[in-house]
Amino acid sequence: MSKSKAGLDPEGIAPTQDVDDQVIAEKVIEHDAVFGQITEDGPNFRDVGWIGTTALMMKTQIGLGVLSMPAIFNVLGIIPGVILILVIAAITTWADWMVGVFKLRHTHVYGVDDVGYMLFGRMGYELFGASFCLLYVFVSGSAILSISIALNALSTHAVCTAVFVAVSAIAGFMFSSIQTLGRISWLAWIGAFCIIVSVFVVTIGVGVQGHAPMTAEGIIPVSDYKLFNNPTFAEAISAVSTLVFTYSGAPAFFSIVAEMRDPRLYTRALYICQSTVTTIYIVIGVVVYYYCGSYVSSPALGSAGPKIKKAAYGIALPGLLVSAVLFLHLSAKHIFIRILRGSNHLTTRTPIHWVTWFGSTFTVTICAYVIASGIPVFSTLVALIGALLGTLLTFQSTGCMWLYDNWKVSKEERTWKWKLGVAWSIFVVVSGMFLMVAGTYGAIVDILNSYRTSGGSAAWSCADNSNS
Repeated sequence: MSKSKAGLDPEGIAPTQDVDDQVIAEKVIEHDAVFGQITEDGPNFRDVGWIGTTALMMKTQIGLGVLSMPAIFNVLGIIPGVILILVIAAITTWADWMVGVFKLRHTHVYGVDDVGYMLFGRMGYELFGASFCLLYVFVSGSAILSISIALNALSTHAVCTAVFVAVSAIAGFMFSSIQTLGRISWLAWIGAFCIIVSVFVVTIGVGVQGHAPMTAEGIIPVSDYKLFNNPTFAEAISAVSTLVFTYSGAPAFFSIVAEMRDPRLYTRALYICQSTVTTIYIVIGVVVYYYCGSYVSSPALGSAGPKIKKAAYGIALPGLLVSAVLFLHLSAKHIFIRILRGSNHLTTRTPIHWVTWFGSTFTVTICAYVIASGIPVFSTLVALIGALLGTLLTFQSTGCMWLYDNWKVSKEERTWKWKLGVAWSIFVVVSGMFLMVAGTYGAIVDILNSYRTSGGSAAWSCADNSNS
């Protein structure tokens, strides 16, 4: 196994040659193809075990996705909803698997921007890097927005919503400044557990007592759930984009696998993550929508009445905070490594190291805060980022990754298995392009409709965003 350091090109963007497959299973790592020299004097960026990886991957996807699932069923109907979940889960599981394979083959890759450089040169590097940052800054804004909804629900809108958004952003900044994913992984377990428990509380609540709201006479209307719904194209494609967003963990998984002690165990963590997430999505989505019908809330925690709503948001609040922390951290880490990569400041606690790190987390938090305040409609924000950026970095990028590694083979190697791989990769790329264009259109239509309804008054306002 080669122990040589991967050289950088003159611009410091990507190695001029690939290093051999390098897997380091020991806890203490002296040198890494991404982070360089790792010593006891600096943070250990390679200290995440496979169990912690499972928690981080689950939290990346389930944190906000499960809260949108019943609303997806409300648009599509139960049967199309289940079918689409299974289809999207299958495609994205393959895409996520490609992340691990590509990382082991090209150990210098840290993020999806490095993939973009290998595929399309400097233009791909800039495009994929900017898309990654935008995606997770928007996701961070969505997470901050969900925290403000929780605080409004728990306090019955005790203060201005703008204050809750600011408090959420400050808390997110403080915890996201923890430097390594190894130290955040235990928070991910707490966050995933809280989110899962809270949605099951709502699921049990709507099954036992019925959904909200009641009529003036205290009567709960009968659920009007549908096996097949009849949405417009914009509504349907927006719901599918939201579903894609709930599975768009692939770009973040690059950052997670890069900090694993043994990246060979990535696939084990992935299969546990995907099977657990898919099961929860289907159970929660079907049961809550079955009992609520069109009365389902988005986020789903408000679907069972005011008492259960407060209980659910109280349980979910730590999980929502961890979602914001994780997404802010990933965005800031991307910027941090891009600035300091190749220098000793990356893994040495120098003044430049700290200024760059806190500057990255602060900048990302401010951007997420502006997004959370300016686009206050939870469901449409999720659909927009899922369509515009989630598909690009989950579908198109991974399809191109397989073609990059497998296209140039001899005629003898072009077996039926290779041909199926080519066809599948092209299908993933083409379907991603369709979902990106059509989904962005549907999300923009939804956002414009919501602004026509509210007159834009919900943006930067004190209005209650939890319907308390």
